[in-house]
Amino acid sequence: MNGVSGRMGYRQHLVRSILAIRDAGGVELPDGTKVQVEPLLVGRSEAKLAELAAKHGIEHYTTDLDAALADDRWHIYADFLVTKARAAAIKKAIAAGKAIYTEKPTAESFDEALELARLATAAGIKNGVVHDKLYLPGLIKLRRLIDSGFFGRILSVRGEFGYWVFEGDWHPSQRPSWNYRAEDGGGIVVDMFPHWNYVLENLFGRVESVYARAVTEIPERVDEAGEAYAATADDAAYGIFELAGGITAQINSSWTTRVNRDELVEFQVDGTHGSAVVGLFGCKIQPRNATPKPVWNPDLRNEIDFDSTWVEVPDTEESVNGFRAQWEEFIRHVIANTEHRYDFLAGARGMLLAEKGLESHRTGARIDLPEISADRVPDTAEGAEAGEPARTER
Repeated sequence: MNGVSGRMGYRQHLVRSILAIRDAGGVELPDGTKVQVEPLLVGRSEAKLAELAAKHGIEHYTTDLDAALADDRWHIYADFLVTKARAAAIKKAIAAGKAIYTEKPTAESFDEALELARLATAAGIKNGVVHDKLYLPGLIKLRRLIDSGFFGRILSVRGEFGYWVFEGDWHPSQRPSWNYRAEDGGGIVVDMFPHWNYVLENLFGRVESVYARAVTEIPERVDEAGEAYAATADDAAYGIFELAGGITAQINSSWTTRVNRDELVEFQVDGTHGSAVVGLFGCKIQPRNATPKPVWNPDLRNEIDFDSTWVEVPDTEESVNGFRAQWEEFIRHVIANTEHRYDFLAGARGMLLAEKGLESHRTGARIDLPEISADRVPDTAEGAEAGEPARTER
């Protein structure tokens, strides 16, 4: 586990996933047996690693990634580094023949992300990319609504994500400063558009085009050492995505907005037979035959209590941490060869959407996205820009 001293690597992947799995006795395989997990912590600071290991009863830690990759005891390489350092480390893990599970984006560019997918395929190793939001209770409920035909024909998706990230001067920031420096791989487009790509393509349909605007609302912030720095990365982005099947999605992403909704991310899905508003956990619906009939009249106060006309979808099963759920799925994939749908090609598609979103911002144009799959892979980003089908690779 490389990068566990970072916020996501520590909280979600180490504590809430791997250690939770370890404490529960391991991962149950399809044949009913269990496989236990044992982490090896990798990082730059031996002192930090030793502190984490002592706190959580972990035996193994090292600052030597090369030695860890050369050790046959460790089967999976997990990467939670900053984006700038990720691709080089993953290439080492591919060369070492390890199964690989990584945060996203998988690389700083689509070309590099595509290269990782090709290298992993050529090496014949199992690989996976975090798609945590698909495992959240709210989106699982949404998936069931879609599968049941609740919406009829889906017309549109609207998403709101974000919250106010303090600038770091009078109040400490709750996000690392590198997130706001483009030179360090920061920016909300490269952070969130890969998320939106997998949410949209797995629930509604492939993203076929993007029109986006990315802005830096707060030009100066204060880092962890109390030093002011120029914020060179975008901290807000507004995207319109055309999906297969004629669905239009609009998603706002911002670290410069104050929250006035039930959850930090919410999606409204409208269809001919019904609508839903979905967050991380909650999901409320309004079917066609229970839809109120508002009439526009600016001279009269509206008398409809719109909130009361929605029905909450109940929880019907115990909620499991989304990161842990995907970890368990990937471990079964590695050990028992079960299906795991979210590989390096999925990561490359997410990075392609981020790149094309930034290109749309620079040019002011709507940008088409080619199909990227095991059967249709452009050789480079230039091929993707042209929408060229390339050689078939498996």
